[in-house]
Amino acid sequence: MSVVSDTIDWLSDSTHWSGDDGVPNRLVEHLGYTAETIAIAGVIAIPIGLWIGHTGRFRSFAVGLTGAMRALPTLGLLTAIALYLGIGLTAPLVALVILAVPPLLAGAYAGIESVDRQTIDAARAMGMNEWQILSKVEVPLALPIIVGGIRSAVLQVVATATVAAYVGLGGLGRYLIDGQAVSDYAQMAGGSVLVIALALALDAVFAALQGIALGRRPKTHPSHA
Repeated sequence: MSVVSDTIDWLSDSTHWSGDDGVPNRLVEHLGYTAETIAIAGVIAIPIGLWIGHTGRFRSFAVGLTGAMRALPTLGLLTAIALYLGIGLTAPLVALVILAVPPLLAGAYAGIESVDRQTIDAARAMGMNEWQILSKVEVPLALPIIVGGIRSAVLQVVATATVAAYVGLGGLGRYLIDGQAVSDYAQMAGGSVLVIALALALDAVFAALQGIALGRRPKTHPSHA
């Protein structure tokens, strides 16, 4: 039988859709790792990105840092952290957060920088302080790009969260690791299909959110709330 038909058989087998090792449970675990990673990375990166975009300070440093962080090999980083911290959730979370920070940071400062300077000058002329300009003018106008950064980070983390299984955790990566251990290529292919399907589904969700954010952008003439 071909790998394609074997994969279809594996995915259609009801025994793979129940229990602790079933697809629904592994899917929830995978989404949990992704959500926790994005939440932690967002708390770190988005406020810093907004500040950099608003003030223009340390922009060159931020660009260089995000480029360097993107170049880090996630599996190698995970291995090094796991050797230091031990087996558990902390090591993959740290590795995934490092992966998620660059697109979140870049989306935040690029979004703020995209706002027309004349609009900001007009806001200042109306008497708005810096916090009001950021929160009421810049962030609403930059929101589509900020959401785009979140979208990019989510897709990268979803695809890479399979490494959690490398240190004994769950998620959809279990099908890749467990399948490889017993040369079960249908299981490995099925796991890959599930990761791809999840990534496509989340991409569609965030594309819709980005479209909504774009459609709800305020007019470029600021007004008092």
